Amino acid sequence: MDTKALRQKILDLAIRGKLVPQDPNDEPASALLERIRVEKQQMVKEGKLKPKDIKNDTVIFKADDNLHYEKFSDGTVKCIEDEIPFELPEGWEWTRLGCIIDVIQYGLSNSAESTGDYRLLRITDIQNGCVNWDTVPFTSTDEPEKYLLHKDDIVFARTGATVGKSFLITDLPYASVYASYLIRIRLINGISANYIYHFFNSYCYWEQVTDKAVGVGQPNCNGTALRELFIPLPSQAEQNRIVPVADNLLKIVDTITSEQESLSELIQTTKSKILDLAIRGKLVPQDPNDEPASVLLERIRAEKEGLIKQGKIKRDKKDSVIFKGDDNSYYEKIGEEVFCIDEEIPYNIPDTWTWMRLENCCVKEIRRGKSPKYTENSNVLVFAQKCNTKHNSIDVSLAQYLDETALKRSPDDEYMQDGDTVINSTGTGTLGRVGIYRNTDNTKGLSIVPDSHVTVIRSFSCINSHYLYAFMKAHQSVLEKKGEGSTNQKELKPLTLKEMLIAIPPLSEQKRIDKSINIALSHFAVIEESLN
Repeated sequence: MDTKALRQKILDLAIRGKLVPQDPNDEPASALLERIRVEKQQMVKEGKLKPKDIKNDTVIFKADDNLHYEKFSDGTVKCIEDEIPFELPEGWEWTRLGCIIDVIQYGLSNSAESTGDYRLLRITDIQNGCVNWDTVPFTSTDEPEKYLLHKDDIVFARTGATVGKSFLITDLPYASVYASYLIRIRLINGISANYIYHFFNSYCYWEQVTDKAVGVGQPNCNGTALRELFIPLPSQAEQNRIVPVADNLLKIVDTITSEQESLSELIQTTKSKILDLAIRGKLVPQDPNDEPASVLLERIRAEKEGLIKQGKIKRDKKDSVIFKGDDNSYYEKIGEEVFCIDEEIPYNIPDTWTWMRLENCCVKEIRRGKSPKYTENSNVLVFAQKCNTKHNSIDVSLAQYLDETALKRSPDDEYMQDGDTVINSTGTGTLGRVGIYRNTDNTKGLSIVPDSHVTVIRSFSCINSHYLYAFMKAHQSVLEKKGEGSTNQKELKPLTLKEMLIAIPPLSEQKRIDKSINIALSHFAVIEESLN
């Protein structure tokens, strides 16, 4: 369920007069606006407002030709039909924000302090529509009345990435003022702050404020722009009917969102647990009829010898064999040297399984690709880190074309094959991310090679490539922490990967594990899709 869209639909219905029924006995909004105009003129007489505060107030009305017009303080009238966002029900009126507030006030240009007379509300203190007032810093001012916040005040972010974001002051546990990057408005009597705040979270508001925001690198929205916003205004009685209904519905949506987030987190945790059980021999039962690990190792050695004779790979003079001794300890033999590796063994595995170094599982040398030279079009694609997406999928559409003159630097085994495990191996943010390349991902059907930021893992045929991927995926969080180098130049070195210990089950069990993982993940995929 798209809860963001649901929230917007509720707000849209509210500001269009479709959330609650209209009552023909309600006083029309035009009468409310007239009282506000009279009240603001009286405030000028009493010195509470200055003449300049109301000089830009206008009256929007619908004429006999069914078009909207705006009358200005100097008596001029302008047709604004093409500016009106949408049609309103009978009894509602369009007005400018400036017409229903007293003044728009910019915040206090003071530094935040550890002590002071007042709390200083800043943009950064407003997180997810809430303020933890206990953490808001202090300040002092000689003009407290000018900047003091009151209940039902609404403040806006006027610059930066959050420009246009609003916050309704509902409680004030401390005497508080607001900082200079915020703008405060205070509504005239008869206007529900809660109704207006709902409007400030609607698409109608955001479409307007986005159009009025200026600046490229640092967009901002000033007081003048806010005053000009179109507000769909119902009667005071209908405002009061809309608010509790909208509040209740939005609370339900918030609950749904929270449950979705919790469920999504649970799904990710469960998927990780499935992989963890798989690589420990606890996902599927062992079959005593499966060939033992010793036979699997012999098959790997035979396959390796065949490839050496064909000249496809070189003989590894430091070939590693890991075995369990009579004392129940694990040993590794490299050449003529044998040493205990119990301290490296991360967990127990079934007796039919064996441990291997990743390097000895691979038919292809573990290495990163070459630095590419790109071109506009060719017969070869380049697999970059971005192709290994954060959504646990491969997106070859993000691959660029390789200048084929660069292929002379690439060995024949460089071309990616179905079932290759790919690991993002440099930089920050995506370092250690594990994916699996399938030919079906490559809808263009072109050859593809990895770039210098991607490591490719390709197993022997007697090791199921999907099992090996599952093993590496289960260790992604570990790989993410294995980067070496400076903060912005970290790399996951091939040697680090080569020395990884891999728990290898019999081939038939590898296939059962792969099947079970796929079945489980397909079910979760259906659930995840339903959450969107």
